[in-house]
Amino acid sequence: MRRNRLGSSAVEVTELSFGAAAIGNLFTAVEPEQAASAVAAAWDEGVRYFDTAPHYGLGLSERRLGEALRDRPRDAYVLSTKVGRVLDPLPADATGRGGDGLSEGFAVPATHRRRWDFSADGVRRSIEDSLERLGLDRIDIAYLHDPDDHAETAFHEAYPELEKLRAQGVVGAIGAGMNQTAMLTRFLRDTDVDVVLCAGRYTLLDQSALNGLLPEAAARGRSVVVGGVFNSGLLADPRPGATYDYTAAPLSLLDRALRIKAVTEGHGVPLRAAALHYPLAHPAVAGVLVGTRSPDEVRDAAALLRREIPDELWGELRAEGLLTENGH
Repeated sequence: MRRNRLGSSAVEVTELSFGAAAIGNLFTAVEPEQAASAVAAAWDEGVRYFDTAPHYGLGLSERRLGEALRDRPRDAYVLSTKVGRVLDPLPADATGRGGDGLSEGFAVPATHRRRWDFSADGVRRSIEDSLERLGLDRIDIAYLHDPDDHAETAFHEAYPELEKLRAQGVVGAIGAGMNQTAMLTRFLRDTDVDVVLCAGRYTLLDQSALNGLLPEAAARGRSVVVGGVFNSGLLADPRPGATYDYTAAPLSLLDRALRIKAVTEGHGVPLRAAALHYPLAHPAVAGVLVGTRSPDEVRDAAALLRREIPDELWGELRAEGLLTENGH
């Protein structure tokens, strides 16, 4: 599987990466054996970039991912985690309150409380806690996680601390991960990040990253990892009741997705394959991150990436007004 370097760093990522939110019990529980098998399947398919975060299952994703990679050669893979939410243990008499934790999207016991913290001390503590959960002595990529409502602290405290950790070799590359483009573009313009993780904003249904983020990254020699290529479900299986950005898809978007599907299938290409390939054509995009919870889902994503996509497919999507002219 092809690898791409992140900006001017020494870190290289495979074009397909393993998003480990699902094995942190995103929405529904995943058995430990299944989580381990999913990571093993990714490895067998040539995936060497694995992404996680403390937020994912109150540390469960980090613990499972660290255990699954424990016997793999450390220099053979790249791992990213995130800072911005620290996990505070709940008192013994409060542990378990809050049910299954689904208020935060993860089916886990409420053993800890997530607390936003983009201070320098919070960043360092978050990295130290992640290293302990992962069982590692370094992290390849550290992202500021969803700093939307914490911009000034993120830029003036969290980011400088990540710079120090990069200089110390505790992390190899630094960046920010968000579901919006404006602040990610500011990170590219105003800081020395190596990479940004942009979720859901460069897909067959939403090319808003072309309006500033991707040109800025290309001009500055920085990299973008694209997540949310299926827009949380609509581009995987467009049907009534499908979700877009984790809520019910508006009928107008459902109609657009069905029209895109008709074009891709007319060229003998599954919609999911086109959705996975689309971001990779942009020169600033280093890879796509796909959340998977089972070996079958991993193998399916890898098979989709291996498919050939005819140029005529993109041309027809543009001709039908389903892609912006500069979108591919």
